[in-house]
Amino acid sequence: VFVPAVYYLDREAERREYDLHCNEVHDPGYRQFLSRLAQPLLQRLTPGASGLDFGCGPGPALAQLLVEGGCQVALYDSFYHPEPLALARQYDFICATEVVEHLHRPGMELQRLWSLLPMGGWLGVMTKLVLDRDAFSRWHYKNDPTHVCFFSRQTWQWWGLQMGVQPEFLGTDVILLRKPPAQSSCSSILA
Repeated sequence: VFVPAVYYLDREAERREYDLHCNEVHDPGYRQFLSRLAQPLLQRLTPGASGLDFGCGPGPALAQLLVEGGCQVALYDSFYHPEPLALARQYDFICATEVVEHLHRPGMELQRLWSLLPMGGWLGVMTKLVLDRDAFSRWHYKNDPTHVCFFSRQTWQWWGLQMGVQPEFLGTDVILLRKPPAQSSCSSILA
């Protein structure tokens, strides 16, 4: 489900909306919210893994949780951390929490993020999912003027199929996708 581009906020208005969010690094409630992605991801990563917090906002609390968990984390946010070099290297994992619903070109952006992962790398997404038409009509999430695209489980399953992976759904709004590990090029020789 997507909002036609004619209804997108201009960049300044979009920034003003984001500036209203109170996402503080040390806020216990916000950290607990983000831990729904951070904890399962940390369980799947090796110590010292390098990652990208894509769309980290002004207070990169998720990055802080992952650093506390032993990871190295680069930041990228087109408004608050516009670091082009952060999008020019590979990572063991990439997180996009409460970000994909803001993307004006979600297919292009998701493909770019996927290309920054090596074989075996993880993409962790947190976003509320569309359930059906009736629920969507009453859904508060669609009322945020910066939310311009909405995903369902079926959307992620379709996208995973395109990428050759099966999404793992955790709870109601966390999706993990692992780029398939490289296949061994060695073959056994029977004597």
